[in-house]
Amino acid sequence: MYDICCIGHITHDKVVTTKSVVHMAGGTSFYFSNAIRNMDVRYTLVTALARKEMHFVSDLRAKNIDVNALPSTHTVHFENIYSENMDHRTQRVPQTADPFTVEQLVDVQARIFHLGPLLAHDIPVELIKDLASRGIVSLDVQGYLRKVENENVLAIDWTDKREALPYIDILKANEFELEVLTGIKDVREGAKVLSDWGVKEVVITLGSQGSVLYRDGIFYDIPAYLPKSVEDATGCGDTYMAGYLYQRLQGADLQEAGEFAAAMATLKIQSSGPFTGTREDVVKLAESGKKVMPVNI
Repeated sequence: MYDICCIGHITHDKVVTTKSVVHMAGGTSFYFSNAIRNMDVRYTLVTALARKEMHFVSDLRAKNIDVNALPSTHTVHFENIYSENMDHRTQRVPQTADPFTVEQLVDVQARIFHLGPLLAHDIPVELIKDLASRGIVSLDVQGYLRKVENENVLAIDWTDKREALPYIDILKANEFELEVLTGIKDVREGAKVLSDWGVKEVVITLGSQGSVLYRDGIFYDIPAYLPKSVEDATGCGDTYMAGYLYQRLQGADLQEAGEFAAAMATLKIQSSGPFTGTREDVVKLAESGKKVMPVNI
């Protein structure tokens, strides 16, 4: 029995910022796995990619990350293009991978299943329902809100959301994804709608403005921490969720878990590539870092 199992495709990423162009592995599964690996949890990753990119899996295993690598006709290719404002990006997807199936996950047991779909077809509703019968289901919803058209990523609504959301214990979205999902700009009202649709715990990240959590009718305002520099925002949301789920497993309440997660994401944004710090690094920043509270949310 694992504490956390992340399910998602490793991608071949091209990250373009005003400072550099970098080719690297990516995807929720990649950033989440790197962020959680130094925490005291029993963790496994279930991913799928083409044989020619299997070296990405070898690199993770070299870091003592347990990986179940499934075959796929292709590996997902993403291009993440950032402007000066690192809170926002445009994306292109030249290539996609095969979806996951119930049969592939039948023998995996975990307390929490964290789902990181990158595109709408990656994880079918049938698999969500099956996992919900075996453990807590955490979802980063972004992939269900992405449509690829002529290699460009367009924002769409999640067709099966009303069927799937009652099986989601924890849902993470940013403010733009929340609006697409609910049709509501106001963060608090949108979170309430997700709760009404069946989600037990709502996590809304607001980039440099912090985050807002909602459970059992109570809102929690989580500050952002002021970074020393902003180098690369790719994977910050995944790093946040790694810290958040780790803390929730330890019995932390939402406020404590959110502040730990925010500090972890801040450490990640200060360098290119995945999070490489420790729990002690995160605690130090959470205790002494300069906070930026959410405003007008």
